[in-house]
Amino acid sequence: MKGRRRWRWRWRWQPRRFPLLLALYTLLLLLVPYALDHGAEELPPPPPRCPSLEEALGEWRWEGPEEGERPTAAGNGSGKRHIYLHATWRTGSSFLGELFNQHPDVFYLYEPMWHLWQALYPADALSLQGALRDMLRSLFRCDFSVLRLYAAPPGPRDPLAPAPAGGNLTTASLFGWRTNRVVCSAPLCPAAPRPRHHVGLIDGAACERTCPPRALRELEAECRKYPVVVIKDVRLLELGALLPLLREPGLDLRVIQLFRDPRAVHNSRLKAKQALLRESIQVLRSRHRAEPRGLPRRQLLPLGGGDRAAPQAQQHRAEFFLSGALEVICQAWLRDLLGSRHAPAWLRRRYTQLRYEDLVREPRAQLRRLLRFAGLSAPPALESFALNMTRGAAYSSDRPFLISARDAREAIHAWRERLSREQVRQVEAACGEAMSLLSYPPSAEPGGAAGERDSS
Repeated sequence: MKGRRRWRWRWRWQPRRFPLLLALYTLLLLLVPYALDHGAEELPPPPPRCPSLEEALGEWRWEGPEEGERPTAAGNGSGKRHIYLHATWRTGSSFLGELFNQHPDVFYLYEPMWHLWQALYPADALSLQGALRDMLRSLFRCDFSVLRLYAAPPGPRDPLAPAPAGGNLTTASLFGWRTNRVVCSAPLCPAAPRPRHHVGLIDGAACERTCPPRALRELEAECRKYPVVVIKDVRLLELGALLPLLREPGLDLRVIQLFRDPRAVHNSRLKAKQALLRESIQVLRSRHRAEPRGLPRRQLLPLGGGDRAAPQAQQHRAEFFLSGALEVICQAWLRDLLGSRHAPAWLRRRYTQLRYEDLVREPRAQLRRLLRFAGLSAPPALESFALNMTRGAAYSSDRPFLISARDAREAIHAWRERLSREQVRQVEAACGEAMSLLSYPPSAEPGGAAGERDSS
């Protein structure tokens, strides 16, 4: 009798057991993520760290080329040299580029990759590195047809209308053409008031008034006449992206990388925050792609409020984007610094570094060093020009992108008076490793004159 009741109870329980087990299993699956999240909240965040050498160098393959493809000292055989000025926004790169623009043996292009960034906005900076490199390769070979992919003819045009035959691109379509020494002098501009070899800033309004637009093929023909082609740009995020070009024996590419005290960079960027908003967003969007590569991450406070503003106060969104972009830029600097210090000998011969502070404090000595690196002569008029450009009466004008004579000492130290102590602390926390490698002492050091190696 008992066995029959036990069998009957087991028979009744059997169909109910499976739904009950399924419900318990589902409940367990729901509780596991909650338990993991709850535990993660209690764990302290991992301490920031400097990326290991393997992490910093592995992705771009810094090892040298095979012996058969090793670049030779003769370069491309024709003696033509190509110089890339590797910099970021507000580091003084326009002044550095202008020194090469003034040289009579240089064909100079000012930020031609601006067109690519505008056309592909809002793509993040890292995803554009390959396109930037390919564009550089074409421009260095005096092939400007690549601009037809990104540059638009000047003036309004119906976006739905078919493009004009041949693209209708001229020198007036080129970014920065109004101050380009080749565009604004003969033979492209027969009515130019000054000859090509004259050293001095170009009046952009006068160039626009007297120099008619010329076809890009005419600019290409002029490019081929010059022994040195120099391109200055601020949109190549990492030096490693240039390695395929540096390995090309027929290109003879050399890189000058410009650095500046990050505190001065941020102070200067705040003055032009609206103009740099789009670029800052593109750089900032690279942060999440950079994190899996072992880069340190710190969160900068939104800057620009001064001592009177609370650190947690709501700031203008442009200042927030600029703060985050500076963090990403300092991480890229750190990778470049680590990579260059462990690069093979052939690559170190093709790469040199320059601090903006050294350039404006010793303009003639640094200019001679850079021209020697580029295989160029040092005309006395150009040395005088460099000196006069660093002996201006003030730090800057109301137009931050205008090239003009500056007071070098004030340009170096202006951030001390314009950034709050909290702003300085946050920049130093985010950029500390790169600052240390570049010999920028923290402001807290007794007697430390940030950005200087001597007491001048």
